[in-house]
Amino acid sequence: MPVLPGAEPYRHEGGEVGVLLCHGFTGTPQSLRPWAEYLAGRGLTVSLPLLPGHGTRWEDLQVTGWQDWYAEVERELRGLLERCTEVFVFGLSMGGALALRLASKHGDEVRGLVLVNPANKVHGLAAHALPFARHLVPTTPGIASDIALEGSEELAYTRVPLHAAHSLRRFFQRLDRELPQVTQPLLLLHSPQDHVVPPADSARILGQVSSTDVTETILEQSYHVATLDHDADRIFEESYAFIGRLAPSVGKEGTATGG
Repeated sequence: MPVLPGAEPYRHEGGEVGVLLCHGFTGTPQSLRPWAEYLAGRGLTVSLPLLPGHGTRWEDLQVTGWQDWYAEVERELRGLLERCTEVFVFGLSMGGALALRLASKHGDEVRGLVLVNPANKVHGLAAHALPFARHLVPTTPGIASDIALEGSEELAYTRVPLHAAHSLRRFFQRLDRELPQVTQPLLLLHSPQDHVVPPADSARILGQVSSTDVTETILEQSYHVATLDHDADRIFEESYAFIGRLAPSVGKEGTATGG
């Protein structure tokens, strides 16, 4: 199936500091494209892949699972590690969960994490019904475009395939056991008014990781897809400052190329 217009992956060859960005469940790189372009414009090497099963039609997502999504971001991470001296991993929603697993598995190869409204659990009765309901009902209504900013829209599926949602739940359960292995510096930004992922997920993550360098930022003006919302500029600027603090060469003349 052809990729939906606007859902294409994005890559930029810049300097020796790289950033991998991971989009969310049923979403596409479109939700993170302005963030990726902001970082690329400051000379960083950037990779924003399209996860398997995403960006085409929901039927394609139905036949994929968390192992496929994780394998894609891990492959992109390895590519960045070959080209860059330091690599950061950023993620939105499920992308935040993928970023956390990369950090837990790759240790010092991941220099730091920036998470926006990271997902950590499937909540409510739906979680318990998924193992059975997925055999009876193929999809439920979509979760896209939870954005406060008028006129801003997220390119994502209008349906949530339940086989994939079940795999996502299994991934979250596995990640829970791995969170204590996360030790990297962490910037976590979350919205109190999030209609997709409750703030409790951010609290659970902060309570379980072993990171000692932790910054928590509240995004008062945004909903779930904060990277396309009122607080987008704040996310971009704080994440770049976070990189600059940990990789001081960033922003210095002669360090980065491209724009």
